[in-house]
Amino acid sequence: MKITLRLLKTKEEILSSYLIMKELRPCIEEANYVDLIRELEIKSNYQLLGVEVDNKIEAVSGFRISQSIAWGKYLYIDDLITTSNSRSGGHGKEMLDWLSEYAKKNLCKRIDLDSGVQRFGAHRFYLRERMDIICYHFMKTL
Repeated sequence: MKITLRLLKTKEEILSSYLIMKELRPCIEEANYVDLIRELEIKSNYQLLGVEVDNKIEAVSGFRISQSIAWGKYLYIDDLITTSNSRSGGHGKEMLDWLSEYAKKNLCKRIDLDSGVQRFGAHRFYLRERMDIICYHFMKTL
């Protein structure tokens, strides 16, 4: 089994992550997916990291580097998902390790992410990976 982690850049590579991303973000539509990723790349330096197993994407993480007064320079993980068939196979940890190294190389002080309160399995994983719960995230629909 050959496992490779790499940034997904081409239209074909991005599209290959659609079905996995849809498991996490069911509202996205395939027809708009590549354009949405391209827009996020331009507007917020968003990038897609893929875990490829035997030439098939099995996990994906969308992330960006940003900076704020409160946090300094940080890497924010917008999306982190493994296919339902390959969960608990180590791909999430591989992505977090890769993202940690990427953040360090880019002089980030921390990694942040938000996770829906219903995602109990993900929370167990994040805590196991030594991430801390540090705040509540509030939202108001307009």
